[in-house]
Amino acid sequence: MAEPTKLEADFIHLHVHSHYSLLNALPTPKELTQQAREYNMPALALTDNGGLYGAINFYKACTKEKIKPIIGVDAFLAPRTRFDKDAGIDKPRGRVVFLAKNNNGYKNLIKMVTESFVNGFYYRPRMDHDLITQYHEDLICIIPSFSGEPVLALKDLNNEKAEASLDWYKNLFGDDCYLETTHHPEIDGHEALQKNIFNLSAKMNVPLVAAHDVYYLKQRDHLARETMIKIQTGGTVETQDTEGELAPNFSFISQEHAKELFVTPAEREALKNTIKIAEQCTVEMSPGSTWYFPDYKIQSGREPDDELYTTAYEGVAWRGLSLEDPIVKERLDYELGVIKMKGYAKYFLVVGDLLREARERKILTTIRGSVAGSLTTYVLGITNVNPLEYKLPFERFLNPERPSAPDIDMDYADNRRDEIIEYARSKYGRDNVAQIGTFGTMMSRAAVRDVARAL
Repeated sequence: MAEPTKLEADFIHLHVHSHYSLLNALPTPKELTQQAREYNMPALALTDNGGLYGAINFYKACTKEKIKPIIGVDAFLAPRTRFDKDAGIDKPRGRVVFLAKNNNGYKNLIKMVTESFVNGFYYRPRMDHDLITQYHEDLICIIPSFSGEPVLALKDLNNEKAEASLDWYKNLFGDDCYLETTHHPEIDGHEALQKNIFNLSAKMNVPLVAAHDVYYLKQRDHLARETMIKIQTGGTVETQDTEGELAPNFSFISQEHAKELFVTPAEREALKNTIKIAEQCTVEMSPGSTWYFPDYKIQSGREPDDELYTTAYEGVAWRGLSLEDPIVKERLDYELGVIKMKGYAKYFLVVGDLLREARERKILTTIRGSVAGSLTTYVLGITNVNPLEYKLPFERFLNPERPSAPDIDMDYADNRRDEIIEYARSKYGRDNVAQIGTFGTMMSRAAVRDVARAL
């Protein structure tokens, strides 16, 4: 394994939330990376609440700003197991931050987060010790200073439980286990809690790492975050302290500010550990550079390109057209040539297969978008509009210079959509079929209404 790249810095943020921590943090990944660049930070972590929604956008933003991306998650923990969901008992309290050391660690994060949603969701997506044990390899573990399981025990004045809890993490993660320390004198009791964390660290021989939880960029933004939280939980915001002078500070502090906060020898060592961790974490990916299409089984034994050519030529007569017409043949051959050059034959065959299944089941379907300009999809039965008749260009849908894959939007009758999803799972494998989510944002009218309710 290659030696980690040395980073020149005094402090790196390893506990950072973006607006993908839904209704709990303000900045976008782009804004976070721009702020890191302004503060000359060579690396930055993203640890959103319970999810990895922002990982790809964050990675791209870091790459653009020439900042090393560190991908992580601020995970919720089930009090018992992720399968227990009894009211008043199993609502998550504890948290733990995981950072991916490499690509295998990133894959383990994905597996844990997925399982926390699929089987562990109760108020929040929750992990448990069994899940963490199964996928702990190549992860850095940071026990948060506010709500890590050992810290919650310290708050309850149960030192024995705190030591036992920390011992579990230490035994599992070894040298990759850290206790987080933060500096918030504006929060009652926090400094005393930090002293207890320092004592626990020394007694259990678990290193400290400095942090300053980030939920917004500037301290003046605290009121906007408080408003978002009230929109989510109900209640009204205290608006007297508009500049945030009295409010807890969860802004994106600079390296210089961090050095002013962490001044003792132990705290300075905790600052150094942010660099040490950042140097250990290297996830490499190339989002959008490689396309993976389903393994479409061709009964004829032909190659995908040959199968697409044959199927398309057969569909010409089915659509009442003729290959004797030079316009039809020239257009079809041109489109098939572009599809072959781009390597997308499998994609068209799979889409055609899904729509064929829908037709056989008499499920109402329709297609939207620029795909209507393709003669190939018309003769395959994917679309129902003859682009030659309406003079629709193919290039708006797909052309040799387009870097991204074609996008065919298929609509199925909502009362029978599950049948097609189940068909895809059975044919292509459950692990190869996913349902995507769409993030909604509050538009002006809704935002004004919700904010007014919270103020």
